[in-house]
Amino acid sequence: MEKMMLLAPNFSEYKNREVVDEILDCFRKRDDLYFVNWQGDETYNRFSPSYLGEPEAVIDATVNAIGKGVALIDMRKHKGQHPRMGATDIIPVTPYKGCTMEEAQKVAHEIGRIAAERFDLPIYMFGSCASAPHREKLSEVRKGEFEGLAEKIKDPLWKPDYGPAEMHPTAGATLLTAMDFMVPLDVLLNSTDLDIAKDIARQIRYSSGGYRDVMAIAAKHEDTGLVEVSMDLNDFRKTSVFKVLESVKALAGKYGVTVRSCSMGLVPMEVVCSIARDYLNLTYLNGEDFTVDHIFESHMIK
Repeated sequence: MEKMMLLAPNFSEYKNREVVDEILDCFRKRDDLYFVNWQGDETYNRFSPSYLGEPEAVIDATVNAIGKGVALIDMRKHKGQHPRMGATDIIPVTPYKGCTMEEAQKVAHEIGRIAAERFDLPIYMFGSCASAPHREKLSEVRKGEFEGLAEKIKDPLWKPDYGPAEMHPTAGATLLTAMDFMVPLDVLLNSTDLDIAKDIARQIRYSSGGYRDVMAIAAKHEDTGLVEVSMDLNDFRKTSVFKVLESVKALAGKYGVTVRSCSMGLVPMEVVCSIARDYLNLTYLNGEDFTVDHIFESHMIK
């Protein structure tokens, strides 16, 4: 493949595995895509596949998956602790190989245009694809969530970029953007106090005055009762995992709370190298900055 895009759409379902499998088949049964993996969470009732392919292939597969979401997911019945506006909630498009951010933006717009026409679905473009400044932040576009969309969409300021100016009765709306590699980072706290996690998330996320490239929410695990700060780092080169995690630890410490564990979604080796550099003050033997080239396996897979 000369040009490869990485996509990781988020679908508002996890508990019904038959629905999850049917949507996943839109990607893993195709020969023109490389299906990487998928991950989901019962607390959020949400899952996300990751796949690579050339522009035409990812457009076709993603539109088909949106259609499955429209047909199989009824947002009127959806319950979960993650903000969501639609059955297929958000779709980030990332340029991976041989393509530019501008090309990724075109792919995002094309997915939105086709899905809106085919499924009578309102589509919002945010982030780098936003059509107006007030649509840049995901938190602003998704504010009110599915339950508030029927009224929000009537406001001319929130007319969809594609599709009808009314919500889909069961699928809500879908949001698209093009962006660099996003790092999902969840920090589990040794606490059952959701208010503590909410305060930390508020201070960390950009929308309420925190780090420029960080989105954050708080959630409580249904099985253990422990709370977590769940974050997406939209530019790990500008705002490092190290910086964000140390800030969470410091804020939790003010409450007398410690970090139990951290988990990350699919990340490139560059992220792991950056964490090693920051936490170990790591350099290569000759004093060079420690990079992917200094990991043995990277030379075996080129």
